[in-house]
This record gives sequence, structure tokens and C-alpha cells, in this order.
Amino acid sequence: MITVAAVVVVALVAVMVTAVIVVRRPLPEVAGEKELPGLAADVTVTRDDRGVPTITATTSQDLFRAQGYVAAQDRFFEMDYRRHVTSGRLSELVGENEDALAADKVIRTFGWRRVAEQEWGLLQQSTRDALQAYADGVNAYLDGRDPGAIAVEYSVLGLQVDVGPPAPWDPVDSLAWLKAMAWDLRGNYDAELERAASYSTIGDIARVDELFPAYPQDVNLPILTAADLPATTAQQASATTAELDLDSADLQAAMASAAAALDAVPHLMGDGEGVGSNSWVVSGDLTESGKPLLANDPHLGISAPGIWEQIGLRCDEVSAQCPYDVTGFAFAGMPGVVIGHNASLAWGLTNLGADVTDFFLERVEEGTTRRDGAQAPITEREETIHVNGGDDVLLTVRDTVHGPLVSDVLDLVGVGTAPVPDDAPGRRFEVSLGWTALQPGRTMDAVLAINVAQDAADIQEAAALFDVPSQNIVFATTDGHIGYQAPGRIPVRASIAGGPVPSDGTWPRPGWDSRYEWQGFVDPAAMPRALDPVEGFIVTANQAVTPAGVGPFLTDDWDYGYRAQRIRELLGSATSDGKVGVDDMAEIQSDEHSPYADVLVPVLLSLDIEDPFYDDGQELLRTWDRVQSVDSAAAAYFAAVWADILAAAFADDLPDGYGPSGGSRWLEVVRQLVDQPASPWWDDKSTPGVVEGRDEVLTRAMVAARRELTAALGREATDWRWGQLHPAAPEHPVLGGTSLPGLVRNLVNPDPVAVGGGSSIVNATAWNASSGSFAVTAAPSMRMVVDLGDLDASTWVTLTGASGHPASVHYADQLGAWSRGGTFPWPFTQAATEADARDRLTFTP
Repeated sequence: MITVAAVVVVALVAVMVTAVIVVRRPLPEVAGEKELPGLAADVTVTRDDRGVPTITATTSQDLFRAQGYVAAQDRFFEMDYRRHVTSGRLSELVGENEDALAADKVIRTFGWRRVAEQEWGLLQQSTRDALQAYADGVNAYLDGRDPGAIAVEYSVLGLQVDVGPPAPWDPVDSLAWLKAMAWDLRGNYDAELERAASYSTIGDIARVDELFPAYPQDVNLPILTAADLPATTAQQASATTAELDLDSADLQAAMASAAAALDAVPHLMGDGEGVGSNSWVVSGDLTESGKPLLANDPHLGISAPGIWEQIGLRCDEVSAQCPYDVTGFAFAGMPGVVIGHNASLAWGLTNLGADVTDFFLERVEEGTTRRDGAQAPITEREETIHVNGGDDVLLTVRDTVHGPLVSDVLDLVGVGTAPVPDDAPGRRFEVSLGWTALQPGRTMDAVLAINVAQDAADIQEAAALFDVPSQNIVFATTDGHIGYQAPGRIPVRASIAGGPVPSDGTWPRPGWDSRYEWQGFVDPAAMPRALDPVEGFIVTANQAVTPAGVGPFLTDDWDYGYRAQRIRELLGSATSDGKVGVDDMAEIQSDEHSPYADVLVPVLLSLDIEDPFYDDGQELLRTWDRVQSVDSAAAAYFAAVWADILAAAFADDLPDGYGPSGGSRWLEVVRQLVDQPASPWWDDKSTPGVVEGRDEVLTRAMVAARRELTAALGREATDWRWGQLHPAAPEHPVLGGTSLPGLVRNLVNPDPVAVGGGSSIVNATAWNASSGSFAVTAAPSMRMVVDLGDLDASTWVTLTGASGHPASVHYADQLGAWSRGGTFPWPFTQAATEADARDRLTFTP
């Protein structure tokens, strides 16, 4: 027995040693000296205590070549996974997998890679040079390395599929990533689908519209007032409303097929109402330093590694030939910095949410579509999807004048083929997608232009090139200016009186009527902008950009502004009491006051619950500060009550898959209903013969929440904690799912962390109220505060860490601080980054 045990121990040790070697083998060299082909001169890469690199070079080409090399060192598998997704080649990476094949089919239908190839010729030569240098740096790192030496993920995948050397990085791979970014930040297509689906069960367009209320500008202010805007933006395209006279069964069949196809696309940046951002800028008149402060925290899906790559890019001597001295948050796989600051200007981004997509219902007959009474051609192309270890899959992609047909991509039986109520035999509906990102643009030019921007004029010029995704840009300069600029390629839609559907882009459009086609795009000069507003600060948090009727029409589907208004209130309070500093901005970013509680708690406390057991939950609310903090028992109870209210009042009215998520739209719906205790929306359709009102629904929700949390967290209500229900659990996109062995998941998924906050709260750790889980679905992917009076006093943090290697100490070393609202020093000047350097690597020609 002893001998057997000893053999087993030796075998286990050998396995463990082998595993450690395999896992640690891809960790990069971060110190010493290495040759990098193509350099004009030496390049230095210093790294701080968290592994964040600062690259210093003498030419732009050397700078981006080194950035590509360092990105590949730290995060190549993430880059490779993204390019497989964006080119519709995921099946080549992971093998025979139903979800991967569906994603490939839909993305090939979109043609992301084809559009990226078309963009190459539109870009400035300097941008093409940067992309090529970046690709050369990536390929220099890949050269001669087998997959297992590049990333541990290849070793794991190699156990089930053939894993060969990665293909060389192509500059177009970087451009294709912009399409995935644009897709996840595309605006209102989810709302457009949801309106159409809700009509199938509600059957009344006016009642559907009650679930999509207008932006409450009397409660939550837009980003800009009419006084903030230049005169050139003071016009608004009007929208019409009309009765939907299409047969709902036909519309629903086509839309259901399209929705199924679009759901197959992986969300590389996040999905759902929780995707958004906070960003604001404060004038130096209101700050301790006398210079502006800028804060930003984009709310995206939580993944491991986190989506951002922290980096500094510095030309040794800044000149026209080498103009970069910039630091911030980049995407691995793309040159430059996406959000950050240079020596003169800082900028932040939030999703504008402009309506840049439309679904067109197409009447298809014998390979053509109907348009204005005539036939319009459908063009076809063949795509071959290679499946690792399986047979090739042939795909026929069909395009209309509006965009690709998406309702027949997945060959769903019985979906999308309902006959139109028309006497023409064989005619049917299909659905095509019109989306601005399917036209080539120059967003990459804009990214690099912002990196070197010095003032408002530079930002406006760059914004004119920032086609997709449409973002709110706030900026501040070291000479004391603050400003706002809206970019984006925004469709112009005609106002159509008496048409079959509303013409404002909120409902699917009849493709057979050319009046519904886009009439061009908003002139970039007409896009909203502001400089140095009298109020002294600008807040963007995905709310409406301008008051209703002012400026170009952008969308009707905004975030409803509760985060933005809370930030405005906190800034107003802080600046009325004195000057604000970096710590004040960070404190606002971590604010967890619940606007849901403001709406509901007074009503909940007015209701009687006689049973003392069930009353325990209600008692928590009596002394609650209405802060959704991680250690709050009342916050846990209130979240459960909110989910139960939504389920009782609305879930029974909606189709499967479209339950109330609980985001800002549902908060606004309930705010408007709370003073209508007899509204039909309160009636629970699952209790036939009984008509409930508001008080019955709210009381039942409190009772149900007490019962649910007793089962989940224990009998003693005061021991409940919101963080126990609400973990942030970053997950690896390929190896982190439940279908993988626990050993693999534990390697690639950081330990979950308990967090406070929630949907439509400034600390926006969103959750889906219809999912049955309170787990975080989207969250601040990073937080930064820039002090334009002392750039070295700025702070930052990212969700997980700087490295994409699970064995690295920097894979998730920032997660704990992030979960507590903490940040780290962000040195910028050469002296400060040198003083902060822990490792130094020198690239030589």
C-alpha cells in the first residue's frame, strides 16, 4: 500500500509540475533586451507594479510596432478569438459547435470582414501605416512560437481540436474589431424587436407604447440645453405615429426568425440594458486645482480578461513626425488609445445610443423583393465556413437594397415564412437589416486623431470621422476648457403621415415602400456640441442629448436618465459646498443610491402586512438609507421585491424571452404607474377571475421576496446581504462556461466578488430582473479620473488586470480594488512613469 501510495504521489506531482509548466509557459519576458525587426531605433517598455506598459519610441512606426508586440505578449488569444468572431471563423478555432456555427453564419451574412476590407482604402496613409506597423509587431512576436508558448488556451483547445500556428495578424483584423464594437453599442434594435414582439401578445400599439414611454425631461435633464447648442443644430426631424395595420402573425413570424439569428452573435463588449457608461467633466472654476476634472466609467459585459488594455504610448520627442504622448485604455488588437488623455487634452466616451439600425420587412417572391409596386433584385454570394475537425458548411448570403436578409440565415423551420395577407401566391415576408456600420467608414482615422487632439476644434474634426459606434465625447484641456461633442453616422428618416407603421425608426419598416428608406445622414456639422457651458459641468450617462424638438433626430430610445440626474445632483451639491477634487469624482463614481427605492419605498411602507414573519422584510425598508450597498440587508430585500413586482405586473403580458429586465425603462414605466393604483397593468393575468390593483401586487411581492430570500440567505432577515446575491463573476469567453471541466474554469475564471450597486445606479452593476438571478451582467469595465491641473495625480482601475494570461499575477490583481470602488495612481510624465517602473524591456533594431 505504501509503495502504491508513493507511486500515486509521484504521478500526481509529475502531473502538477507539467500543468504548472504548461500554464506558465506563455508568460512574456518583461525585462532585458530583445531584437524587434523593422525598428529604426531602440524602443523601451517599462511596466509598473500592476504590469501596465509604457512604450517610448522615436518614431510613430516604432511606437505602434512595439504596441503590437506587447499586445501579443499579453493578450494574443483574446485578439485571436476576436478576429475569429469578427470574420465569421469561430468554427475554425473551436471546432464543431452549434453556437459557433450559428455565429459564423450570421456574421458572414453581415459581412463584417468584407466591410473592414473596404475601409482600408478609405483611411489616411498615416493610419494605414500605424495599422501595418502594429500588425508587424504582432507577427514578430508570433514568429517561431508554437501555440502553447503563446497562450494556455491553445493547449486546452488542442485536447479536442487540431491547433496549428496562428495565422499572421493582418491590419484588417484590427478594423474588423470595430464592427464588433459597433454591434454591441448599436442603439435601439433590441427595443425595435421588443416592440414588434410585444405587439403579438398585447395586440394594441398604444399599450405597447406605454411600455416605451417618452424620455422624462421634466424629471431627468438631457445632456445639453437649447442654450448650450450652437445655432446650426437647432432643427429636428419630426416623427409620426400611425396605426400598425400589418397582420401581426406575419410580422411576428419574420421578426422571430430575425431575432433568433441576431441572438446568435457573440457579444464581445456586452449586451442588454446595462451596457452604457457614465462620463462627466467639471470646469476649473469648480475644482480645487483650478483646472478641469474628467471622469469616465464605461459599463460593459464582465469578462476575463477584462476588455481594456491599459497602456502609455510616448514619442521620445513629440513632433509632427511622431506626435503621440498619450495614455489610457486601448483594445488589444488595435493601435492607439480609445479613452484617456495626452499632454493637453483628456476625453471620455459614453454610448450615445443613436438609432443606427432599422429592420425592413421584405416581400420576397422568386428571388426578388417588392419595391414601389415593382421587383427589386436580391444579390447572392456563397460563403464557405471551415469547421475544425468537421465538414465545410456552405452558406448563401442574400442582400437587398436595404441590407442583408437575416431572417433565413439559420434555417429555422416554421419561422419567418408566414404568407402575407395578400392574394399573390407564394409571397412571404423576410427581414433585412439596415445598419450604418455595414457601410465602410473612417472610425480608425478618428481614434488616432483624438489621440493627438489639442482642443475643441480637433475633437470636432475627429468626430466627423467617427462613423460607428456613435458616442458621446466629453473632453477637457489643460488650458481650462471643457466640452461635449456628438459624433456618428446617423440616418435621416422621412416623416410619413398615414403610413402603415411609425416612421421614426421605432418599429420595423415596410421595405416595399421607398418612402421609408433612409434619406441620407445627418451632417456632422449639425451634430450637438457645446463648449464651456455656463453651468460649469457636463454629464453624459446615455440620457437624451438635447431637449425634445431640438437638434437633429437621433433616437427615441434613450436610457431614462436616472444615473445622469443623480450625478448632476451630486456635482451640484459638492460644488455648492466648495471646490471638488479627484477623490470627490471617484466617490461619485461609487455612489449606490437607488432611484427605484425613491419611487417605490414610500408606497411599500404604506401597505399592511399582518404576519410578523413576512413583515420582517418590510421592516428593513423603514430604516433603509436607500443605498444599494454590498452589505445591506434592505438592499437585498428590495431587489427581490422589485423583481417580483415586474413579474406580477408585466411578465404575463409579454411573450417568452421578452420579460421585464428591470432597467431604466422599467423604472420609468413603474414611476408613471405608481400613482395609478387601478391601472390594468397591475392585474396579474395568471390569476383568472381576480383583478389585482397596485396594492395587491406590491403586497404579494413583499411576501414573496421574504419567502425567496429566506430560502436563499436564511431566516434572519437582518443577516441578509446584497453582495451575497449580487456577485460580479468575470468569465472567460471560450473556456469559462459551465460545459467545461471545473479545473479549466477555475484556471481561467477569477473568483467572483460581491459588489453593491445595480441597474440605473451610478455604480452601474446591472442585473436582469427577468432572469431569476441577481448576478452582475454588466458593470463599470474601468474607472478613470483625470486631473488636468496635474496629470500625474489622475487615477485609474480596470475590471480584472493588465494581463490576458491566467497564470499571470496581473490577470486579476485589480479586481478586488475595482469591486470596492478603489483606484490606483496613474502616472503620466516621463519622470513619473520612470519612478513607477518595475520592469524594463528594450527592443533593439
